[in-house]
Amino acid sequence: MIDADVAIIGGGPVGATLALALQDKGLRLMVLEARPDPMPPADPRVIALSYGSRLILQRLGVWSALAPSVTPIRSIHVSQRARLGRTVLSAQECGVPELGCIVEYGVLYGALAGALARAGIPVLYDAQARRVTSTLESATVHYVHAGRPGVVYAALLVVADGGKGLTEIPGIRRDVQDYGQAALVAQVETELPHHHVAYERFTTRGPVALLPHGERTYALVWTETPEIAQALCELDETDFLRRLYDHFGDRQGAFLAVRDRGVFPLRLACARPVTGRRLAVIGNAAQTLHPVAGQGFNLGLRDAWELARLIGEIRREQLGSPAMLQRYRARRCLDREGGILFTDFLVRVFSNGLPGLGALRGHGLNLLETCLPAKRFVADKMMFGARG
Repeated sequence: MIDADVAIIGGGPVGATLALALQDKGLRLMVLEARPDPMPPADPRVIALSYGSRLILQRLGVWSALAPSVTPIRSIHVSQRARLGRTVLSAQECGVPELGCIVEYGVLYGALAGALARAGIPVLYDAQARRVTSTLESATVHYVHAGRPGVVYAALLVVADGGKGLTEIPGIRRDVQDYGQAALVAQVETELPHHHVAYERFTTRGPVALLPHGERTYALVWTETPEIAQALCELDETDFLRRLYDHFGDRQGAFLAVRDRGVFPLRLACARPVTGRRLAVIGNAAQTLHPVAGQGFNLGLRDAWELARLIGEIRREQLGSPAMLQRYRARRCLDREGGILFTDFLVRVFSNGLPGLGALRGHGLNLLETCLPAKRFVADKMMFGARG
């Protein structure tokens, strides 16, 4: 018995993107979402959307609801603390209106939830997936909704729960590597306007990023050891702003205010492989990356888009078949592995104080600055992924 052609565990941004991309394929869809209702969560976190992700959201008809709430990024200033070497990636040099933009998670969630409702895609809220099983004929989701158990049978099951729901998925293991770092996130107000410039500054303990959000406000992502990050989070406002100024410098003048501080551990978690019998994992359920360079969410959005494209290319009876899932793995391999290697490389090479490495990093940044084709290449991969 098949209740849905495609069942999706997780109605967040990645799962919703997949469902919306499949809405015109003539398939029976079912989305199971753990949140209790479609109301946007009160979540102060922000997401860095690449220009490629913006194009996906435009094609889904969601962008018009987001546009008034996003802050464009038109250039990215990359440097290292207390060392020479820097480069600036610019949208103008790359021939695009922007390299990306910043949007609050709750705004994005709300826009996608509204699009799901308008499309009439069935979403079961307050549904906690407990266990999945699979046979040659179907995948089965055992869930609890409003305290009552339920079951869904699907030709293809897609897990897009952010890696925070199901602990075991048949045929798939998760390799986890702790970076020994934590991200302190916050909103900070600066003396000078940002002019749509994002900053990524590397230090020996991890990168610090300032992402334009609003008029004179930045979303801060400050990587430190877990102990230091927690201590910074607990400082009073005056001491915190002073420490941030000492750490980042005076490119934006004084830091005037801070709000919404929080600390999150950083790790690399990868599903191996990303498909099992009658199922696939996408987004953070497939790979959870370090936030350096802002690649994780955009990689997950491309997972959803490419899976929907593949489903649109096959016959209905091939849905969830071993051949179809092997094609998906092959299609996503270069982009996925490239994104994992790129972020891991940045963390390891730019976040340590080995003798001589700082000078080499500086030379590399300066060389990149002088070579426009290389800058365009790097920016292209950051915007559109390894496959462009």
